[in-house]
Amino acid sequence: MTRKFFTATVAISLMVLASSWLQTTNAIMFDLHAQTPSDAVPFCISHYVDEETQVVVKVKASSGPHQKISVEVTDDGIHQNQLWKKDNLADEQKGAFLNKEAGNIFACFTNVLSDGYKADARYFRSIELDFDIGSETIDYTKLAEKERLKPMELELRKLENLVQDIIENMEHLQAREIKMRNTNESTNERVKWFSSLTMVVLVTLGLWQIFYLKRFFRKKRLID
Repeated sequence: MTRKFFTATVAISLMVLASSWLQTTNAIMFDLHAQTPSDAVPFCISHYVDEETQVVVKVKASSGPHQKISVEVTDDGIHQNQLWKKDNLADEQKGAFLNKEAGNIFACFTNVLSDGYKADARYFRSIELDFDIGSETIDYTKLAEKERLKPMELELRKLENLVQDIIENMEHLQAREIKMRNTNESTNERVKWFSSLTMVVLVTLGLWQIFYLKRFFRKKRLID
């Protein structure tokens, strides 16, 4: 009994460590160089999100003189709907929203210099961007207080939500695979019919050329 309990505890601990590692690998860090207002071009990073999925965008910007950073999060729809926007970023900021349609969301950053300053390599700010999606957006501290969960129960709840996210991702990948396979089969079928039609046209054209040339040469009395 003790051995089974120890094995189960070790397994749960390893899964918790794995889930924690997966959640900490979503952050992206980069340096954003400053530009003049007239030459400012947004720098965008995309992330795919399923439909009806809760998303929390975390942005942390380092300090830097004479620079103003703005971030705007939009979807990839025709109208590029604005999901979240924050001007003059400082320290850490969070934006939460519900992504209604499956597709990529874009986090676009601009770093603009104050008036009178020119772009220079020394003017930049470090950005840390993190997307929390699905179960990652849950505040487990509040959940534990609300439902009075014990530490082990809380970890099991985290694992349950993580497994649910993995299952949903696998189902989404399977659906995309089926869609792509159907598209490939449909394309192959069309190519097959097009190839057959091309062969028929070429054979018909060849026979017509033989008949025409034979008739032409007979008319010119070059052949019997």
